[in-house]
Amino acid sequence: MNKQTDYPKIGIRPIIDGRLGGIRESLEETTMKMAQHVAAFYTSELRYPDGSPVQCVIADTCIGGVHEAAQCAKKFERNNVGVSLSVTPCWCYGSETMDMSPHLPKAIWGFNGTERPGAVYLAATLAAHNQFGLPAFGIYGRDVQDLGDETIPEDVKERLLNFAQAGLAVAIMRGKSYLAIGSVCMGIAGSIVVPDFFREYLGMRNEYVDSTEVLRRIEKKIYDEPEFEKALAWVKKSCKEGDDLANEEGKQSSREQKDKDWEFVVKMTMIIRDLMQGNPHLKDKGFGEEALGHNAIVSGFQGQRQWTDFLPNGDFSEAILNSSFDWNGIRAPYTVATENDCFNGVSMLFGYLLTNTAQIFADVRTYWSPEAVERVTGWRPEASAANGFIHLINSGSATLDGTGQQQKNGKPAMKPFWEINDEDADACLKATTWYPGDKGYFRGGGYSSKFVTKGGMPVTMCRINLVRGQGPVLQIAEGETIDLPQHVHDTLDNRTNITWPTTWFVPRITGKGAFTDVYNVMLHWGSNHGAISYGHIGHKLITLASMLRIPVCMHNIDEERIFRPSAWNAFGSETEGADYRACGNYGPLYK
Repeated sequence: MNKQTDYPKIGIRPIIDGRLGGIRESLEETTMKMAQHVAAFYTSELRYPDGSPVQCVIADTCIGGVHEAAQCAKKFERNNVGVSLSVTPCWCYGSETMDMSPHLPKAIWGFNGTERPGAVYLAATLAAHNQFGLPAFGIYGRDVQDLGDETIPEDVKERLLNFAQAGLAVAIMRGKSYLAIGSVCMGIAGSIVVPDFFREYLGMRNEYVDSTEVLRRIEKKIYDEPEFEKALAWVKKSCKEGDDLANEEGKQSSREQKDKDWEFVVKMTMIIRDLMQGNPHLKDKGFGEEALGHNAIVSGFQGQRQWTDFLPNGDFSEAILNSSFDWNGIRAPYTVATENDCFNGVSMLFGYLLTNTAQIFADVRTYWSPEAVERVTGWRPEASAANGFIHLINSGSATLDGTGQQQKNGKPAMKPFWEINDEDADACLKATTWYPGDKGYFRGGGYSSKFVTKGGMPVTMCRINLVRGQGPVLQIAEGETIDLPQHVHDTLDNRTNITWPTTWFVPRITGKGAFTDVYNVMLHWGSNHGAISYGHIGHKLITLASMLRIPVCMHNIDEERIFRPSAWNAFGSETEGADYRACGNYGPLYK
């Protein structure tokens, strides 16, 4: 498989008072060490999607003026720097030393000390960034430190990580593709791919192939045949097939047809992966063009209805690709959106790049009030479910990591692939049953995964929506997964589709706006789909959105966790309105 080895790096700019004759000389070692300590911190704490440590590039010299700033910019350009952080313990000359790159996410850490006021430089240079229309993040420790103190305070570490994770997400997306396999699915607006959004806000391009390309590759055997035999053997061993619960006897497929469907969907899985990222083995078979792929970091598969009305559905392919393991072992997940919902695909991509964990794709299907639950089950919701909950369910690309069978500190979790072991993967597979597809939806058959997400996981649901006249907006809801008593789950689940994966979700309620109660979260959600990530990452999503100039229209994140460029403070004291005005003022990052 093609593997990215040229991930963007974090550039660190040590800024110094350039006055020679005693001042600069006294600060050289302290300033450069500050940069080196941050680089070591980033390398130890952050990883790229392939699991390798994040790399940093430090300017060759401290930057005391425009000449050294220009030399640093050249070095950053040569070394594929995608994120820029300036650090200083002292006063320096702001507009002469600042990073002027228009597209790199930028931040400044001004050391909180009294001997040499790094905070004064921070304030002065942020003012210059704002004046020049180059937004930057300001990082300033709460407590005063002594000059020469080489520790990074905890509050500074938190801001450094938040900035770097979001900045790397911006940089990793730039230049990649969204691959649409098929076209518009069942009139779902999210599957109407809008190239201007991808190009102007994400710096991405769009690639398109008709769904028949998958069929062509199956019929012409444009896939790795030895890998297919390996994959099919793994599926027979590891993927538990369930009884046909969705179809009446006259509509059920024969055993022979079911076996053919398994072969078909395994080939589909390999082909969608190859379409995204290429496969050098195809060149050996004489298919040089197909071996290259589409440089896609995220894709979507239309499926319904033109495909699924006569061919096996894409549920198996989407679920396995979105998982952190397959017949080749434990690996990084791919990001594939069901029904070619490109905006949910991008939402999944945001969550993945910020966490390096697989993402759940789901319909935001039903709000169950306590009264309704009690009426149909006889059980009154209690504890975290006391105010009701939301049923997240979709037949398609719910990652098997979403079973919650992996563990961290004895609790259900979804982990980066390098923390997953064979026991974790096996537990996810054993918790999943593959039922023959419901032919009321999928006339061509196929298989749908079924599992129930374990309760007790902190999760964040998000969604990008496109609004004419406004542009893209982001919704965020932090909360947790919950368990229901078995008879309650069975009663509620059977009312929807018992052959699809279910997650019971309770958003955290704040008593304000869309988060007045659980019902209003459901009411305010802007589309039929949501992307669900492990952990409470709403603050990271807000930081990422501000870098891309995408306003956040709905969230339940505490104010003290929100981190945006300093310029946002100048657009009003009410943070949501200020976010809209700032994003509108600066416009898309790449326009």
